[in-house]
Amino acid sequence: MSEKKLMSLDDMFGDSINTTEQENQTKIEISRLMPFENHPFKLYEGERFENMVRSIKEFGVIVPVIVRPKGYDYEILSGHNRVNAAKAAGLLEVPVVIKENLEDEEAMLIVTETNLMQRSFGDMLHSERAAALSEHHKALSSQGKRTDLLKEIESLLNADEIRDEETSSPVGKKLRTHEQIGEAYNLSKNSIARYLRISKLADELKEFIDSEEISIRAGVDLSYLLDEEQILIADILTSNEFKIDMKKAETLRAFSEGKKLNEETAYSILSGELNKKPKANKPAPIKLKPKLISKFFAPEIKQPEIEEVIEKALELYFETQKKEVLDE
Repeated sequence: MSEKKLMSLDDMFGDSINTTEQENQTKIEISRLMPFENHPFKLYEGERFENMVRSIKEFGVIVPVIVRPKGYDYEILSGHNRVNAAKAAGLLEVPVVIKENLEDEEAMLIVTETNLMQRSFGDMLHSERAAALSEHHKALSSQGKRTDLLKEIESLLNADEIRDEETSSPVGKKLRTHEQIGEAYNLSKNSIARYLRISKLADELKEFIDSEEISIRAGVDLSYLLDEEQILIADILTSNEFKIDMKKAETLRAFSEGKKLNEETAYSILSGELNKKPKANKPAPIKLKPKLISKFFAPEIKQPEIEEVIEKALELYFETQKKEVLDE
């Protein structure tokens, strides 16, 4: 009988809540909980999801879900996987912590920060990393309420207990610059800047980034295209088997900045037709057989001399042919 693999707290519960917040918990019916609009992170599937369902059947939902009021219902900010697993486990309600009076940007910050706290940064897709770093960067570039919210999130979630890799988000470290964020996520300053650009891509192009059909560097150039131009590029790529390399991405950006990017030019660039050199209309090369060369030239005759004689012979031949045509 194989040894049963123990699940991490991350797999069981998603994150861990600070005990001082337990007094603020309440319970809400799952039917009144809605997912966060434009949630940028992939949800658990397969074995990982089934493990969470089994855990919740046995222990219940230990870590409360973070929500905000949305009319009569509530929007999930942290705990999408727990809610889905609880529903699959047959639960009708889950414990929640309700956050009142949040602006949309603050709500998004909670969504991204809790995801960074509950799982390894290295396990995220490129688009997920971009979304998390973008929101983190915006928060750290602001003063007052939103930076205070970062501290409040960290008090809600005891991320120290579940961080198990160097690339995951550190807790209690106040970040202010690209260099500090880069150090926190084991990324260079340039990598941080690239991910911030990737966050500006249309969702359709982010899918190509996640599947690595488009490189991060090429994606950076594409992020400077207008929204409608990005959608156009994604449509052309989806309908064809074209690939985008750095050169094509740079060309697309140049055409966009020059107001010359449209469906025709985009297709020409992506198909490679734009930079394809026309084939020269040259006659096929002819190789003379050594037997023929030796019939008319001695072995010591050099190639330039042979070519000169052949050229004169051809000139004489075509002149003779021309005269014969005129005489007729």
